[in-house]
Amino acid sequence: MRFVIPADHPSLPGHFPGRPLVPGVVLLDRVVEAIEAVYGPLPPLRLPQVKFVQPLLPGEEAHIELEGAAPRWRFRVLRGDTLLASGDVAAAEARTPDASRP
Repeated sequence: MRFVIPADHPSLPGHFPGRPLVPGVVLLDRVVEAIEAVYGPLPPLRLPQVKFVQPLLPGEEAHIELEGAAPRWRFRVLRGDTLLASGDVAAAEARTPDASRP
């Protein structure tokens, strides 16, 4: 999936004044969108590992590479051949209520 975050994106003011950078959470949102484009709506997710390596500037094109299948995916966000971010996305395990707690 290819994407561009426009210079007027609402997350950019204040991140950072004079030289805006696309926040990591926006990149992660695009990763989830890429997974959902293939697998449909997802249950709650965990991000057991995420590493941001290089910034993405507004207006720059990036793309997402995915490996794996439900319930766990490995992702890479790249600008051309430059790695911007990588990590794992996993479906959160359902928790059952603890009967010993009131």
